Amino acid sequence: MEKRPIDVVVISDVHLGTYGCQAKKLTAYLKSIAPSILILNGDIFDAWQFSKRYFPASHINVLKEILQHISNGIRVFYITGNHDETLRRYTDFNAGNLVLTDKLVLEIDHKMTWIFHGDVFDNTTKGGAKSLAKLGSSGYGFLILVNRLINAVLKAIGRERMSLSKKVMEGVNKAAKVNDFETTAAEIAIEKKYDYVICGHIHKPQKRMIANEHGSVTYLNSGDWVEHCTALEYHKKEWKLFEFDENAFPEIKVEKETPVPNVITDEISYYISSLAG
Repeated sequence: MEKRPIDVVVISDVHLGTYGCQAKKLTAYLKSIAPSILILNGDIFDAWQFSKRYFPASHINVLKEILQHISNGIRVFYITGNHDETLRRYTDFNAGNLVLTDKLVLEIDHKMTWIFHGDVFDNTTKGGAKSLAKLGSSGYGFLILVNRLINAVLKAIGRERMSLSKKVMEGVNKAAKVNDFETTAAEIAIEKKYDYVICGHIHKPQKRMIANEHGSVTYLNSGDWVEHCTALEYHKKEWKLFEFDENAFPEIKVEKETPVPNVITDEISYYISSLAG
């Protein structure tokens, strides 16, 4: 497959190390693109749900593709999120083409773009509510597994797929006042005279204009690689939402899980466990 040239790509909420992660699809997507800049906008690893018993080859392949982009001279910015917040102790780490940061402001085609994960505006991830958020995250992961089993049965009997986990996430976002989250991000961006504000965190792919009495800004959300399998792409002076289509990537249907030497998985397990504290 010929790689598509893209100026900037933003992905978020991959949740490597969890059963919900759509790692094979993400690997196929990363293999298909040749961005000038790749932005990993938080929750790439999931230290909240990480288990030493689960970090399969498909998840390692995602890391390989990211490292391949770095070695190919592509600038990669890793912006920390709440599920990988322990990386924030290394903020401003810079190693060649890889930069670790909490937020990012880029000037692209003379327009200012503010990029951050978004959990800073979510009170459910702070203080005493954080324990409940972690518990809810584990429940969401289990629901995704149940949902996949249900969909396998529905497919076998010729029925359409359904997404219980997506409906639950939408309910959680509503209860957490996601509109307030988006409005707050937009208002600050307008105040700072930014043209675009890009978030992740809420697993809700989005592109829309938000305006108030002081101006307007384009709000974008890159979605996730658990439910929606979406990314943001900037090319030819325009931001677009990419949505993964299995029909365009037939190779993932025949891809086999290649065993990974224990020494590699053990090393990754030790590293993420140490980050999780």
